[in-house]
Amino acid sequence: MTHENAPGDQIVNPTNAAGLPALIFVNRFFYPDHSATSQLLSDLAFHMARTGRRVQVVASRGLYDDATSILSEREEIAGVTIHRVGHPRFSRRTIIGRAFDYTALYVRFATTLIRIAERNDIVIAKTDPPLLSLVIATVARLKRLRLVNWLQDLYPEVAFGLGMKWLRPIMPVLIAARNASLRSASINVTIGELMASRIHKLGISSSKLATIPNWCDDTTIQPHLYYNNSLRTTWGLEGRFVIGYSGNLGRAHEFKTVIAAAEILRDESDITFLFIGGGYLTSLLKIEVDARHLTHMFIFKPYQDRALLPQSLSLPDIHWISLRPEMEGLIVPSKFYGIAAAGRPTIAITSKSGEIVRSIERFGSGLHVCVGDADSLATEVRALRANPARVAEMGSNARLMLNACFQRSYALAEWSRILNTVF
Repeated sequence: MTHENAPGDQIVNPTNAAGLPALIFVNRFFYPDHSATSQLLSDLAFHMARTGRRVQVVASRGLYDDATSILSEREEIAGVTIHRVGHPRFSRRTIIGRAFDYTALYVRFATTLIRIAERNDIVIAKTDPPLLSLVIATVARLKRLRLVNWLQDLYPEVAFGLGMKWLRPIMPVLIAARNASLRSASINVTIGELMASRIHKLGISSSKLATIPNWCDDTTIQPHLYYNNSLRTTWGLEGRFVIGYSGNLGRAHEFKTVIAAAEILRDESDITFLFIGGGYLTSLLKIEVDARHLTHMFIFKPYQDRALLPQSLSLPDIHWISLRPEMEGLIVPSKFYGIAAAGRPTIAITSKSGEIVRSIERFGSGLHVCVGDADSLATEVRALRANPARVAEMGSNARLMLNACFQRSYALAEWSRILNTVF
């Protein structure tokens, strides 16, 4: 994803926001980091700076996919002042390591915010690290700041749903504290209607809720004919029916349905599963591929440079996305928007009533398979391979869906409207 405002862009209207309070964004990662939350935040921060708002960002000094990198403590990029604090010292693959890193980051974020924020500034807290709003809400009360929560996920429910049952005794306390931070905010921005509904049921007033879906760089990522894609030649995929996955495969996702379907399809020599990205479950997926002797069906590639996204996303005939059913209303996979921008359909291996399924069924931009139903997935793959016209129609519908509901320009305009009316 390329950012709407690359470093060096000029603020086009530096006077239209005179007198408005500063905007201070807080998140673990920011530009030049490539993780999803960083790219979204970077787009919005640079966009708001272009409108003339004073914008600051508090982030860590690390990069999501490079634990050895240590970024500068303070930078000015495209009108945004960046304050970077701390960096990971422990492996994020262990709960204890994460806990130490998160605790240190909470403290550094809080002390930095206390130092730089002025009364009535607007602080926008994302949800990385988890439960960040608890820390930021405390500082906001102390400094008399306006709080906006940008909810990419909902903790501690996500952690508990991912198997951290040891949280059970303290769940009521964490939820109560989290809900208090949501009530104290001027507005809470969710990324899906199911998430907004879930939060409303927790007792958060609808007047303090807004829904703005995530987005992608839909100006750069455009539909391309897969057979004109140079990556197909480079990666040796000519004449193959390619089922793609692009992005993070994390704990909230699942791959066993795909592995089981691949076993059913193992003798279909023209079918390839292309995995581009990384994440916690990626190594486990590779182990399963090797153990089941499916290496002839899978190709693994690392995250691609943002300049190659239009090609890498448009290479597959169809993409798959998975989300564990218990995660619905807690998370919305942001990779969905890049797939739609590329004009490719989605196989959603999720809950039947999930956020993504609602969209693809409304627009006919993909299909749904229940988690664990490998037979249906294999059947659908065979049917799609035999019907390229149907695949093309669903892909066209996917781009129409994005243009109608998920354009980046709309999302940024909605964010501008909200942030310009928070007083």
